[in-house]
Amino acid sequence: MQSRKFGRTGRSVSEIGFGAWAIGAAWGEVNDDDAVAALHAALDAGVSFLDTADVYGDGRSEKLIARVMKERGGARPFIATKAGRRLSKQSVEGYSVENLTGWIDRSLTYLETDTLDLVQLHCPPTDLYYHPEVFERLDKLAEQGKIRNYGVSVERVEEALKAMQYPGVVSVQIIFNAFRQRPAELFFDQAKKNDVAVIARVPLASGLLSGKFRTDTKFETTDHRLFNRNGEAFDVGETFSGVPFDVGLAAVEKVRPLVSGDTTMAKFALRWILMFDAVTVVIPGARNPAQAVSNAEAAELAPLSSELMAKVKTVYDENIKPYVHQRW
Repeated sequence: MQSRKFGRTGRSVSEIGFGAWAIGAAWGEVNDDDAVAALHAALDAGVSFLDTADVYGDGRSEKLIARVMKERGGARPFIATKAGRRLSKQSVEGYSVENLTGWIDRSLTYLETDTLDLVQLHCPPTDLYYHPEVFERLDKLAEQGKIRNYGVSVERVEEALKAMQYPGVVSVQIIFNAFRQRPAELFFDQAKKNDVAVIARVPLASGLLSGKFRTDTKFETTDHRLFNRNGEAFDVGETFSGVPFDVGLAAVEKVRPLVSGDTTMAKFALRWILMFDAVTVVIPGARNPAQAVSNAEAAELAPLSSELMAKVKTVYDENIKPYVHQRW
């Protein structure tokens, strides 16, 4: 497992991380034993970056991570969490000193630590990025020792570009994969210039890029790939990267022939993301140890050729781009 520098924090993290949304909630049922085993398997495979949020299972994900840290002992990996989605209704006013402090104190308790490595504002309203007082509140929380660093998790490229204007923002988490390529145009260059870490989330387009789905694939009622397919619960871009399911399935069949040897489509898709040096860490989820190990193995694949990268770009341009490119 290779490491990459995490922006201006002075730390390095594994280029493949662990996205802990699936072990919290909204991806179908995952029992505690499988979740804990998946975390142990990822860490054993060299993963040193875990990404969670206070709303993943209403704290379940954070508590499971704390359990695994206690079981393992020793040095902790870099653990990033998020705050803001506990609001019943998103508003700039909701990101008050009282709320931010309460959310962070809760995560400190659930993660069983004295200081959070990284707190990310969890896809807040776009208007928040035009309110510097919110970021000043985060600066004060860092001064108090509750957090070491803070960043943002965004829906749109425009939000990412605006967030980087605040000197305290050390990282931006954004959806980036073969079916969501717009961040590579302008944002990546700006992130490198500002020495801002980039966390690539939804790297497999909610599993589309694993190549395992068909038109008759059934999802559990607790899985956002069923209940949020049209954006009923939250931004539709979080589900299949905003690509209509049938459109995504057709595009997958054009990517499939590009995967050679004994690798899998999922590993190929993760390796594609690692070809971009602006990306600091990719955070695929895992519901069991086998998935966690497979994700980590993607880092061992040889770099993709320029010809392969061009072919993936062509699939995107011809099949996916009209649905997502300007929207996010």
